[in-house]
Amino acid sequence: MSVQSAIVSFLLLCISAAAGAVDLSTGPLNRPYSDGRAWHAGFYVGINAQDIRFRHNGYITENGESWFADQPGYAPGFNVGGLVDFRLNDYFNVRFSPGLFFGSRDIKMREAESGEMYSQNIKSALVVVPVDLKYSSVRYRNSRPYLTAGMMPAVDVAKKRTDYIKLKSFDFYLTAGFGCDFYLPFFKLNPEIKFCFGLTDMLVHRRDDLAEEPDRLKITQSLKRATTKMIVLSFYFE
Repeated sequence: MSVQSAIVSFLLLCISAAAGAVDLSTGPLNRPYSDGRAWHAGFYVGINAQDIRFRHNGYITENGESWFADQPGYAPGFNVGGLVDFRLNDYFNVRFSPGLFFGSRDIKMREAESGEMYSQNIKSALVVVPVDLKYSSVRYRNSRPYLTAGMMPAVDVAKKRTDYIKLKSFDFYLTAGFGCDFYLPFFKLNPEIKFCFGLTDMLVHRRDDLAEEPDRLKITQSLKRATTKMIVLSFYFE
């Protein structure tokens, strides 16, 4: 079994456990006073899909070539981290959830006329520090839906290769998401989906590392801007 298959199997097991343990209409209330604490901690695991969008500038090489870059598909990544949650009032909490996001992007570069194509795989290991404001609805038995909004600075600590496209290490995301607190007998399980929108131009435009390979520079010269996006599915254990 691959690592990705093992992760997916583990997350499905968590969902099954929550579904079997949570009774939305009858039965005793689990952890009735857990939301009244000033703060609490936990951890999370999950999967992510990383995306990058390129804006082109119409550059044409001396040979009359016009190049375009795109990410045609997604590869699942893995995320893990911790959680510190501070209660503001009955409905609002502030959450800090530093962690590591591992992923990769397969980039395809194509010349418009000849159809010549290059490919590049960009791997990332992001150290992230999300800060979210969490708004929760009224608790109904052993469940409580919620919404989140926040920001997420990220630093890529993966080693950068000399290739057609080179990305910067620092990025900054605005985030929005939703989830649900499930109150189990011994802990809370929170499945959550978060959408992350990068604000930074991640493309390294000055490529001194390609001074001896000018033919590779044509890809960077054809790009005006590159911004990132992510969809993150996390399971919080509190």
